[in-house]
Amino acid sequence: MTAATINTGLTKAERVDVARELTKVLADSFAVYMKTHGYHWNVRGPEFFTLHTLLEQQYRDMWEALDEIAERIRALGEFAPQGYATFANLSSIKDGDPDKDATAMLKELMKDHETVIATCRAAIESADEDGDDVTVDLLTQRLGAHEKFAWMLRSTLGGR
Repeated sequence: MTAATINTGLTKAERVDVARELTKVLADSFAVYMKTHGYHWNVRGPEFFTLHTLLEQQYRDMWEALDEIAERIRALGEFAPQGYATFANLSSIKDGDPDKDATAMLKELMKDHETVIATCRAAIESADEDGDDVTVDLLTQRLGAHEKFAWMLRSTLGGR
């Protein structure tokens, strides 16, 4: 059986370019998801329940988004990355440390969301240049989510 030709109005080069940027977003998002979920399990202190709940809300949102991003990569005709080593090689976000106190965990997650925000912005620019409105829309939604998560963490830490 031969593969069907993909005819969505984007050239092969445009699809590959956008998928490459989406792969970076997926890797960074997966890293922040894993760290958020781990910190959800390991956070402790007087604000445990509030932080535990906040982190759960965030990791659940990210979990759903991972599938959407990976499926968009597939819709573009490319394979989505898989495996911890592959994601680790694609992301600059490092694993979390369960020994950190709650404040250090939140500060780290806030910075990690800022990393994802930058990755999303670069991917949006690429998708826009290539005329991929569907990916721009998906990434704009993810950008807004990560900006909100960073704001919530910053506010929980007492910042603006």
